[in-house]
Formats: sequence, C-alpha cells, structure tokens
Amino acid sequence: MKNSADVINADLKYICKELNEELISLSGKRVLITGGAGFLGYYLVQSILFWNKYNSEKKPITLVVYDNFIRGTPNWLKEIQDDKSLDVVKYDVIDQLPKNIGDFQYIIHAASIASPIYYRLNPIQTMDANVSGLRHLLDYCHNQKEKGKGVEGFLFYSTSEIYGDPDPNFIPTDETYRGNVSCTGPRACYDESKRYGETLCVNFAQQYDLPIRIVRPFNNYGPGLKITDGRALPDFARNVINNKDIVLLSDGSPSRTFCYVADAVVGYFKVMIKGKDGEAYNIGIDKPEITIRQLAENVILIANQLFDYKGTLVLEKSNDAEYLTDNPNRRCPIIDKAKNDLGYDPKIQLDDGLKRSLLWYADNNDVEEEN
Repeated sequence: MKNSADVINADLKYICKELNEELISLSGKRVLITGGAGFLGYYLVQSILFWNKYNSEKKPITLVVYDNFIRGTPNWLKEIQDDKSLDVVKYDVIDQLPKNIGDFQYIIHAASIASPIYYRLNPIQTMDANVSGLRHLLDYCHNQKEKGKGVEGFLFYSTSEIYGDPDPNFIPTDETYRGNVSCTGPRACYDESKRYGETLCVNFAQQYDLPIRIVRPFNNYGPGLKITDGRALPDFARNVINNKDIVLLSDGSPSRTFCYVADAVVGYFKVMIKGKDGEAYNIGIDKPEITIRQLAENVILIANQLFDYKGTLVLEKSNDAEYLTDNPNRRCPIIDKAKNDLGYDPKIQLDDGLKRSLLWYADNNDVEEEN
C-alpha cells in the first residue's frame, strides 16, 4: 500500500470478505445510519456501497444517512452522495424524526460527539444525542412493530467509557463489569448518557421484545478519524504531517489496546445482525496493551520508514487543569463474548494499522470541510 486509495480499497475488501454472510443477509433491505458522516460512518457507509458495487447480481442494500453536519459535509461523502443506493439527509437526532422516514429493517445509531475535547465543550448536546435522540429511534422501532413492520436489528453505539477507570482486578474487562464512573466529572456527560442509553435499550428490548443490540467500542483508530479530532493518534499524525515533534501533554503512562477501524466495523455489523437482543458486546482488540508513550514511539518509527520523518517525542504539561481528570489509567477488553457468539476475530495488528492510518492521513490532512 502506497497511498490512501490503496488503504481504503484494501480495507473495504477486507470488511466485505469478513462480512460476506452478514452483508448477504442485508441484501434488499433498507438501513439507516445516524451520524453517518462521522468517523465510524466512514467505513460503515462505504462498505455497504462497496458490497453493492461488487455484488450487482443481488438486490442492493439501500442506505440512508442522517447527520447534522455540525462540522461540515466531509469530502468523502460528497464524492459518493450521487450513488443511487444512498440517500443523505441533514437531520439532527435530537429533533423529532421526519414524518416521511419510511420503513427500515436495520438502524445503526452512531450519532454522538465522541472525542473528549469536543464532548467536554458541548456536554448538553452530547447528552441529548445519546438520550433524546436514542429515545426517538427506540420509539420508532416500537411503533414499527405495532404496525407489523418491525425492524430486524437495531444497533446502539455505547462506549468502553461506561466502565470508567476500572479497578485493576477487573482489567482486562468483560461485559459483566459494572464500572467505576464519576457521575459529575468532566467526562460524565458522555459516560453517564451512554450508560443510561444502554438502560433504555435493554428495557425496550425486554418490554417490547425488540431486536436491540449494544456495542462498547474500545479505542478505534484509522481512516475517517479527522486529523482535528483531538484524540491521540490524529494529534500524532498531524505532528508527523507537519514535520513537527510529537508532543504528549502527560507522561504517556496510561495504557490502551488500539483496534483498527476495519476490524471494528466488522464487529459492529456482526453485533447488529447476529447479536442477542438486549445484550452488550465489547468490540476492540485484546492485545497488545501499550502505553500512549509507546504508541507515540511506534508512530515515530513507522513515520520515519514511510516519510523519512525526523521528529522526536516531547513531554509537556497541559494548561487544562482537568485534562486528565477521570481519564482511565488502563483500558483493555475481554472480547470472548463477541468471538464465541458472533465469530468476531480482529486480525489487523497495530503496526500494520498505524501504517495504513498514516498513509491515509498523508492524503487527508485538511482541517474542516465546508458545507
């Protein structure tokens, strides 16, 4: 792989190969993705259209994307919005659903602010999307069932943040861990609204017998994650692209496992289609668990190989007094449930994923797109 086009093509082929059975089951169905213009939407949307293109003998999957485009319409979505299988609608999930919404067989609710920098700046909007927006969609599912047009699968994007800063005795962490979460701290708007969102999903699934499933993503990275997002890897990539030193605003000691987005997307579709109703699944990768400092050092080595990057690692202290407040010291999932129940098996290793990501960022380092 030499550039972002090679990366995207390889990733979409991989996703569709890993999801052959699942995507066939979506043939001829209508799918709604909220927040489809965001990071996770990048491959959720493109993988469906890619499958349609190379399976023309089958009925296409019809895809509708809802997004408020608060940060503009991304160029990748502009380039594909004329696809006859795709309908892109400007809509904010905190508003009542459009009257002409129609019938969907599958719904993916991915609309949410997910970067700590941005959800701390917009706490009310973050909670509204995760609670009010979710409730609108769950009510829709209930009403559709009452009409005899029930959805076949509903996927709610929760987060590994619902575990908070886990007790070391519960790391690696499985789905039964109840969490160690502040309900009033600077990250609480995101963590607690996702926890309540899960409660809504479980009770709708149980009370109305609805096919609602939940995913808890663990530190996804890769193509689609804006270079201005504010999370670790985009920041590192921006330093690399600008040929500046990589700056860490901490000692870099917190540790994570990092799951490449193509593997994560495979897991998300599997949960939506095959997951058990009212249950949550960790989706990530279980090894290696590395520190943020080690991640930065890996990026430096790979960037040197790819671009002859000469930058070094610099440790500084953030001016934001709450920068690290409630930041989990370790985050590492147990993914046995998704492996055993769904056949989820992430394969793209960290160095390969970092290489793909840096190649993608080299061609996608613009700031914010315009509407």
